[in-house]
Formats: sequence, structure tokens, C-alpha cells
Amino acid sequence: MNESMPAHANPVPDVVSQLSQFAPKAKRVIYLLQSGAPSQVDLFDYKPSLNKLDRTELPDSIRQGQRLTGMTAGQKNFTVVKSPWKFQQHGQSGTWLSELLPHMSNIVDDICVIRSMHTEAINHDPAITFFQSGNQQPGRPSIGAWLSYGLGSETQDLPSFVVLLTKNTFHQAQPLYDRLWGSGFLPSKYQGVKFRSQGDPVLYLNDPTGRSNSDRRTMLDRLEKLNRMHEEAIGDPEISSRIAQYEMAYRMQTSVPELADTSDEPASTFDLYGEDAKQPGSHAANCLLARRLAERGVRFIQVFHRGWDHHSNVQKYLPTLAKETDQGSAGLIQDLKQRGMLDETLVIWAGEFGRTVYSQGNPDTFGRDHHPRCFSIWMAGGGIKPGISYGQTDDYCYNIAENPVHVHDFHATLLHCLGINHEELTYRFQGRDFRLTDVHGKVVSEILS
Repeated sequence: MNESMPAHANPVPDVVSQLSQFAPKAKRVIYLLQSGAPSQVDLFDYKPSLNKLDRTELPDSIRQGQRLTGMTAGQKNFTVVKSPWKFQQHGQSGTWLSELLPHMSNIVDDICVIRSMHTEAINHDPAITFFQSGNQQPGRPSIGAWLSYGLGSETQDLPSFVVLLTKNTFHQAQPLYDRLWGSGFLPSKYQGVKFRSQGDPVLYLNDPTGRSNSDRRTMLDRLEKLNRMHEEAIGDPEISSRIAQYEMAYRMQTSVPELADTSDEPASTFDLYGEDAKQPGSHAANCLLARRLAERGVRFIQVFHRGWDHHSNVQKYLPTLAKETDQGSAGLIQDLKQRGMLDETLVIWAGEFGRTVYSQGNPDTFGRDHHPRCFSIWMAGGGIKPGISYGQTDDYCYNIAENPVHVHDFHATLLHCLGINHEELTYRFQGRDFRLTDVHGKVVSEILS
């Protein structure tokens, strides 16, 4: 057994060991998905050129006839609005960050900021589906499901793929559907398991009143025999998945309550993550829970935070979202680093697209519309070169000027960090070999350590 593996681990076999020809840098992923699309103009992509361009009309030569959403397609003017917040360089890397992210400034030398992401979808649902599954149409397996299928599990006590949803505070937040962490055409045992922020973290883990653990064990053993008989009779692979999920639920009766109880964390932990980490369902609390899941061998942990969809009054709403996520995200990196886990954990912070530099509505109370042509994300940890910025946008923060990174490239790079050749990890369905990157994608080698 791998010495770095959790002591209680009993790994599930993987398929990648038969395919991979290079050693992985990362063993697990923590993906902080910012649903609704954060504004790169106001957070990560500093543009001093906008000081002169502010309140001017966006030239047609820059917009280039780009498809617009229904929310701004009828506007007569596309007025450029600079960020109202100050930017400053931080760390030895000199990475530019908005004043809205004071805690992030402490970890800039540990992260790689990619400023040249681009995507194809211009509306939320196809865009987030694309990021989650490599396809804009629902029905494909999510990233976490692909990794569960390809890498197996380091532990039998918890699922290999766990989803954490933060409590929503924004009145116009985009909905999140279970298919975003679904298994698609892969067996259902690879789908993400959603943990709740209130009540029992997972429903129906407790035994009925008056029933003992031994009673439940006897019932499950008898149920497994019936399921095995049914499986032999009809050959449905989903029956095997059902058996596995029953057994997982049984083991989670012990592992999940211990995992969710953070009372054993020292005060120094909450100094890192902030007081919000004591409030179940907050972004900070879920970042702390993500670290605890990673410690226990969970392969893919995804934290969804909603509310970044600011079509009006950015100056009112954006500071709130930035504050909700800033300290928890930074604390997670610091916590993993001081525990010696960051080198083996790939951490991602990303939305589904960016926001326009031009105003949606009145420039004095401006909103920012959807913008798929360029936006910023950051990555850190296993396999990623720290303290760098990659890619450039033009003076308007509207088009990519250097080193574009497509969603398929992002997926190929993520898999590479885990020791997976994205062209080889496939699953045959309806007569075709499918993969996360479809027939596209190239590894962004310049950001790899």
C-alpha cells in the first residue's frame, strides 16, 4: 500500500494504470466552481488602459460582430466601464489582484492565474455543462465521474467523488442540477454524492429507531444475495452499482459523522479559513470540509458557490461575493501547503465564462453581461507551476492577445496532472469510444511544473 495513503484506505482498482505512461503529480482534485461567472475585469485582469477608455464606445473592430445575449443585443450603445476597484501587485511574482481579494494576495506565489481562458457557450446552462462534462448538451459524464472511473478510489469509507453546495445569498443565482455531477453513460456508482449543509450531511444514513447495526448488516447481506441472483438472471450492470452503493452507504454511517464534525479542529484552522468556517454551508466551511475529505482519500471534491451573475449594480453585488469566497479559498491553499498536501492536490478556482467590459444598462449603475471570449481562472498545487500568470487579453479585456486556453485544453491539462493521457481515457457507449475532451484538447505544458 502507498505510504501516503490514508491508514483506513482500501483502494478500488483503476483503469488508468493500464494506460498512463507518466507519473502523476496530483492524486486528487479540489474544484471551487464559481457558478454565474465572476468578472475578470474586476478581479484578476488588470487593465490600466481602461482608465483612458472608460465611458467610450466599444469599437466594432474589437467586438467583431460577436454574438450577444438577449439581455444586451438590443442596446444602442456599448459603453466601456473600467473597474471601480484598485489593483495592486503582490508577492514575489508581482501578480495583479483586485482590492476585493485581500486574502488571495497572501497566496499569489502558490497559484497560476490563467487570463486567457475562452469557451463556446454564451449562456449559463450550456456553459457550465461544457465545463463540467466537455459538451454543451446534457448527458455526458462529469469530470468527477470520469476521474472516479479512471483512477478508482483511495478509500472505501467515503465516495470517490463528493459535491458540496454553499448556501446561496444572491436573489438571481443560477440553478444547479444534479446532472452537473452525474455519471452520464458511465455506471451510476461513479456519480458525485452531494453532501447537505443542514441536518444529516447525507440522507437516510441513520438506522431506523430501535434497529441495531447488526440488524442492518444482516439485511444488507440478504439483499445482496437477492441482487446477485437478479444480476445473474438479466445481466444488468446497474445492479452491481446498486450493491456497491448500498455497501458505501453502510460504511458512511460511521465515516460521515466523524468527517463533518469539525470540533476537533484547532483555533489556528479557523484563523486561516475565517469565522465563516464555523457556519455549515458557507464557502469557508465547505473549503475546510474539502480539506478533510482530501485527507481521508476522496479523489474529487467539488465546491459550488452561486451568485456571480451580476447583470446590474456590480458595485453592490460583486464585493459581497468576493468577500464570501476570498478567505476560504486562500485558507484552503495555506492549509494544504502547511500540511504537506498541496503538492499532491490540484486546486482549481473557476467560473463558466467571463463578463463584458461594456456596461449592461446604465453605466452609472452598470452590470456586466456574459462574455465567453476571455476570462480568468486560477489553478494551484499538484503539477501546476506556482507564482505565474499565463495568457494576455487586449487593452479592452475583450479578446485574447496571447496564449489562448480552451475548455478542452483545461480538461486535458487537468487529466495530465493526474497522470492521465486525455486521449486514452475512454468509455465505449453506443458503438463509439467517448472521452472527456471529445476529439479536441491539448495539454498546456507552459503552466506545468
